[in-house]
Amino acid sequence: MSKRYIFSSESVGEGHPDKVCDTISDYVLDACLAQDARSRVACECYAKSNVVVVGGEITTRARVDFTAVARQAIRDIGYVHEGDVFHADRVFVMNMLTQQSPDIRQGVDARAATGKKRAEQGAGDQGLMFGYACDETPELMPAPIMFAHRLGRELTRIRKSGKVRWLRPDAKSQVSVEYEGGRPVRITNVVVSTQHTADVAHATIEAFIIRNVVKKVLPAEMLDRRTVYLVNPTGRFVTGGPQGDAGLTGRKIIVDTYGGMGRHGGGCFSGKDPTKVDRSAAYMARYVAKNIVAAGLARRAEIQFAYAIGYPEPVSMAVDTFGTGEASDEAIADAVCRVFRFKPADIIKQLNLARPVYSKTTNYGHFGKVDDLENITWERIDKAAALRRALR
Repeated sequence: MSKRYIFSSESVGEGHPDKVCDTISDYVLDACLAQDARSRVACECYAKSNVVVVGGEITTRARVDFTAVARQAIRDIGYVHEGDVFHADRVFVMNMLTQQSPDIRQGVDARAATGKKRAEQGAGDQGLMFGYACDETPELMPAPIMFAHRLGRELTRIRKSGKVRWLRPDAKSQVSVEYEGGRPVRITNVVVSTQHTADVAHATIEAFIIRNVVKKVLPAEMLDRRTVYLVNPTGRFVTGGPQGDAGLTGRKIIVDTYGGMGRHGGGCFSGKDPTKVDRSAAYMARYVAKNIVAAGLARRAEIQFAYAIGYPEPVSMAVDTFGTGEASDEAIADAVCRVFRFKPADIIKQLNLARPVYSKTTNYGHFGKVDDLENITWERIDKAAALRRALR
């Protein structure tokens, strides 16, 4: 008998307080990289009510007005309405940024230092990173998280078009998918919560979201009469964003990755330049996993890397295909090591990461974006043929 189970994943909109903070952090990173590609940035944000605290460590030759950057990020999200407590032009921005620690800098710099094992660019921190891919969707991502992202993107598109004036920036989505024999077969439950103005009726919101968002972007063959739709299930969502809840950079790491289907390492992504392997090696791991699946070597693949601060080589690398591989995991791992390079400097070069591309990654997942491969380079499948050859 094939196993049946339900797996759920969530996504959050640009106006969610945590995503507001992720967005500001990535805007700061891009502003630095736009002027100085060698910028070292670890920028975090906290937001509550009408206050934004920007903190962390930045060493750069760029001249950046961090307050102006934060305001622009908030403006682009859409917190610009007269009644907003959290408003792009009225928030108080507190700057708590300092320079990168010289102890970290000497570990990352490609030069010798007392006690440093090798005079190469090392990892910006220790840690472990995962990458995952599967054949459930055209993007080679798990179905639940991709469906949840589709809902959020469409809701944002409609809101920013200006055609539905009662929509506001804060929003969340969640999709539950039933699996049979390891394959997605139907959607059992859809949850959408969207901030709105006080003058719109709940029935209006519910009918609009189901008709114009849910049924527009989710596959019709996976929705049936038993599918449950929960739209703004509290009945009211007027107070949202940092007015309603505090926000913090890096608190939505499952939303940013695989919706819980694949594992996640210890670090978040947003606000970190690519010398931080929390971000760059996780992108590289996704690149490898996606090419394994695209090459037909497995239906599911997960890669793990681990690094030591200041050391250029990963201290470990493992491949797991969950029993779906066309060859052994060891053979696939050997092919991976012949095709890809995993030193931090090599990752940055292979994926062209020393560019201001990070504000494009912040919302609706860092993975699965296949419509901008010029910038989201880790979504390319250009190494699939090389992997097949390496496995022969």
